[in-house]
Amino acid sequence: MGTQDKKKSFMANVAIVMFSQVAVKLLGMVYRVVITNIKGFGDLGNGYLNSGFQIYTLLLAISSIGIPNAISKMTAERNAVGDYRGSFRIFKSAMLLFGIVGLVASGLLYFGADFIAFSVIRLPGTQYVLRCLAPSILFVCLSSVIRGYFTGMENMKATSTSQVLEQFFKCLFTVVIVYLMASVPFIMTVLLGAPENDADLRAAYMASGAQVATTLSTVFSFLYLAIFYSRRRKAIIEKINSSEIGTEIKPLSQMFKSILMISIPISLGSVISAVNRIIDTATITRGIEAAFASYIPAYGNMPAIVNPTLEQLNAEAARLSGQLGKSDTLINLPLSINIAFSTVLVPVIAGALKKGDKKTAANKVSYSFLISMLIALPCAIGYIALAQPIYGLLYPNAKLGYDLMQISAVAMIFTALNQTLSGSLQGVGKVFTPAKGLLLGCIAKFILNVILIRRPEINIYGAPISSIVCQVISFAYSFSVLKKVIDLKLNPVKYIAKPVISALCMGIVAFGIHSLSMMITHSNLISLVLAIGIAVIVYFVLIFAQKTLSEDEVKELPSGVRILAILKKLGLYK
Repeated sequence: MGTQDKKKSFMANVAIVMFSQVAVKLLGMVYRVVITNIKGFGDLGNGYLNSGFQIYTLLLAISSIGIPNAISKMTAERNAVGDYRGSFRIFKSAMLLFGIVGLVASGLLYFGADFIAFSVIRLPGTQYVLRCLAPSILFVCLSSVIRGYFTGMENMKATSTSQVLEQFFKCLFTVVIVYLMASVPFIMTVLLGAPENDADLRAAYMASGAQVATTLSTVFSFLYLAIFYSRRRKAIIEKINSSEIGTEIKPLSQMFKSILMISIPISLGSVISAVNRIIDTATITRGIEAAFASYIPAYGNMPAIVNPTLEQLNAEAARLSGQLGKSDTLINLPLSINIAFSTVLVPVIAGALKKGDKKTAANKVSYSFLISMLIALPCAIGYIALAQPIYGLLYPNAKLGYDLMQISAVAMIFTALNQTLSGSLQGVGKVFTPAKGLLLGCIAKFILNVILIRRPEINIYGAPISSIVCQVISFAYSFSVLKKVIDLKLNPVKYIAKPVISALCMGIVAFGIHSLSMMITHSNLISLVLAIGIAVIVYFVLIFAQKTLSEDEVKELPSGVRILAILKKLGLYK
């Protein structure tokens, strides 16, 4: 395969993963926005949903998150030297191993739900959410092995299509189930026994219904992947039989050990990220109890509460957690675009280094860093500039929390860069480094959360502030390690100054256009559409006018040749 073909293959795979991730996050944003505005759900329902989901995410990270990258890395290395039999043996061993791991993790979550809800996060009601989520861990584990196997063969269709399909069903089932629970009194009052005047219990039940949809969607995704594999199994076996290269057959226990030696370090980063979110959940509940022990301020139509009870403090913690969680649906959208590079980088770098091609590995890392900056910066600045009108449009029945998103947007920039760093480090074999960096950041976050959230004047804002510190520390550590392994040529003007200037100008334009349009049209929707549309044009004009991307780098973009031709007609490139 020639150099140009490799570039096309890399960016084609990035485009496939990028499209699927954007579709997944858009569908996720749709259902979260819809159910948040359903009467009885709101910030309180979001609080229960997020609190339970963070525990689930931790167990999922322990049992499955490292699987796709680990399997894809091992498969890519075997395929790079023509050992298709070895890569298939890795796949079969992983299916057995993680089927057992998934079953155990599902059981732990289901039977440990009460202990977690009452003793770990101290938010009664989340036990229902956890039990509804428990079965999905098994299906996610098995699905992850299949995705990783085909990603290692540079076939992104299994991952992209299954994830979009899963999120589609999740979106559909979540909205239907929560809407029926809120609209049909028989379901909530008679079947579930939740009194009409118990808003906390009803919100917890609706959050649990939303997670029933999660489990159902993972089942559908796994069934799709099973069919996807079965249709290609014959061709895979024929390729194995025609190959003259093969590794020595190892005992199953040794295969398990080899897989775990790769997957555990990769999973550690995700485990620590999940722990990071649980730190928020646990410290927010305890911190809010301390901050508002004698007085809960008034908000919206709710009056202030003097000497609140423990139940009222728990409800306040859930409400504030829900506000913080609302920003996740928006913050995750640009991150979903960026994660495509992290996903595709692992097998590409691993395969290149296996063949001694250090130049290709370094070029892919440098290019991915630049694109990450060009994606994350404008999104962060845009969220900061337009946070209030965005919340007014998306959450008309729960508008509070936009200022939390503005703080979280800063952390998002470093989160995106850490995604690319993680994929790069895993590809070069430094699989423990992202986890070490996150652990350092996680320790700092815990300390800051405990200090800041307990202060009444800071309270919930301490969580996103500490997240910024966490991501910055993680980035600094991981980047310093990567620089020692790969000869990265990152010009500060090209990689930092030009993207920052373009993004700041775009943010000023977005804010100004929205303010001016509101004075004329008095329509938030029209003003947002105009502001975002014009801001996007301004940003891309500035990026290309400053020659942030060279002609060769533009060509590497999806449809890059056509884009370059248009830019030349506009006079932005000669």
